[in-house]
Amino acid sequence: MNAICLFIDRLHSGYLGTYGNSWVETPAIDRMASQSCVFDSAFIDTPRLREVYNSFWQGGHAVLGRESRKQNIALARLLSENNIHSMLLTDEPSVAQHPLVQGFDEMAEFRPPEHPSMAADEGETHLVRCFSRMVEWLESAPDSFCLWTHLSGMNAAWDAPYAFRARFAEADDPDPPRFVEPPGGILAEEFDPDVLLGVSQAYAGQVKLLDMCIEGFLEFFAEWSRAESTMIVFASTRGFPLGEHHRVGPCDDAIYAELVQIPLIVFIPEEDAAGVRGASLVYPGDVYSTVLEWFGVSPTPGGLIERSLLGEIRGADQSFRDRLCLSGPDGQLGIRTPGWYLRKSSRLELFAKPDDRWEVNDVSGRCLDIAEQLENEMNRYINHLQNGTVNDLPDLSPILKEGLD
Repeated sequence: MNAICLFIDRLHSGYLGTYGNSWVETPAIDRMASQSCVFDSAFIDTPRLREVYNSFWQGGHAVLGRESRKQNIALARLLSENNIHSMLLTDEPSVAQHPLVQGFDEMAEFRPPEHPSMAADEGETHLVRCFSRMVEWLESAPDSFCLWTHLSGMNAAWDAPYAFRARFAEADDPDPPRFVEPPGGILAEEFDPDVLLGVSQAYAGQVKLLDMCIEGFLEFFAEWSRAESTMIVFASTRGFPLGEHHRVGPCDDAIYAELVQIPLIVFIPEEDAAGVRGASLVYPGDVYSTVLEWFGVSPTPGGLIERSLLGEIRGADQSFRDRLCLSGPDGQLGIRTPGWYLRKSSRLELFAKPDDRWEVNDVSGRCLDIAEQLENEMNRYINHLQNGTVNDLPDLSPILKEGLD
């Protein structure tokens, strides 16, 4: 058995066809999704990369900080103890230097160009070189392995050839910008919409480049002799705000959906597992448990919240979670249920789900009682996390779970 975990940083789920986008065509990612299980409600527990990797690689929850490391043995170490070769391939220094990397049997780190520029053709791009390195490793991979690839992706230089972004400009649009470094900041109240349009066009060009890389990978995978025993986990580690809530790219890490809701597509080589839509609320720690179950490895007893997703992928009803909690910098907290999202920073904001996908309409002023109840449930959830008793929480009331009719 083998597993390929492919994580692309700052990939916005709203720019993928399988998540409803019709402006940017992503046929390769959509084709992979049609053969897989697509999770519609996957979230990171924090947008801080180092901490979210604690959760991906060890389970637990970011809100616990260092305490979360006490819950489980690290993924790579558990795999190695069970004779499964673990390999980390990354271009992100903070991932390569993560303390849990010590458990991997092998690691390859390569750096993006120091002075990036727009490529003349796609073969010269950093992303294509990364995928080529991944395929090269797979061609001579050990008998049983887990390859974890973390690529900076949309958080690295947007170096796709200019034609990739120019294709998204209409006849009466300004020419798309030629910047390469990903933008970041909070938009002025009266910002120029053409500036934001140019950012969106440039981002869409990088998504097209990624889709082209996925197409090449899928062509390799279709001919690869070990495909029938290999699981693929395709996901992001956080999103990229593109004007929602007046934010673009990395800035203050406000925990809205465009940042904390991530694409998650899981392929397993089983006929009944194709074309499935996963409805469960998903945490990063669930990936930890899913990879372990795929290899038949039992996690350390005492895990707090993580659950394997393989049951849902195989068609069983695995809606095992009616809420999840998110944390961000500066004391931000959030609680997400199937029917609501409450964000707490300097004030409370409440959004009705799933209709208000990108959290445009704050209804906290009209639903004060629900906002207060959700805030209480969020505090209770965190207390139970800290005490290791989160599984003892009673079910949410129907109105907090499902929302208003």
